[in-house]
Amino acid sequence: MLIHILKSKIHRARVTGGNVNYEGSLGIARDLMDKVGLLPYERILCGNMANGERFETYAIPAEAGSGQIILNGATALLGKPGDRLTIMNFAAVDAAEAKSWKPRVIVLGEDNSIVK
Repeated sequence: MLIHILKSKIHRARVTGGNVNYEGSLGIARDLMDKVGLLPYERILCGNMANGERFETYAIPAEAGSGQIILNGATALLGKPGDRLTIMNFAAVDAAEAKSWKPRVIVLGEDNSIVK
């Protein structure tokens, strides 16, 4: 049996921009993606802490070290610059492996730098 379990989480990511005319996705600074093991085009679930909106999309890398978190396409209508997001993704792992699974989690500060 496979268990769907939290693979990674970027907590308190501050939205830095948005583009409703883009085809879709969430741009995330590449170094933050790498820190939690999030791959380009991997499915993510986001929760906006400012308005309670939850949405599913995929991650695309933004410039490493830029701190960018960019809402694209329809997701640009679900938040605005300054909003805080929780960005999560999940993995399907064997039930035995799930018992000792540890997700990769980071918490971001004001400028989207890692504080924990």
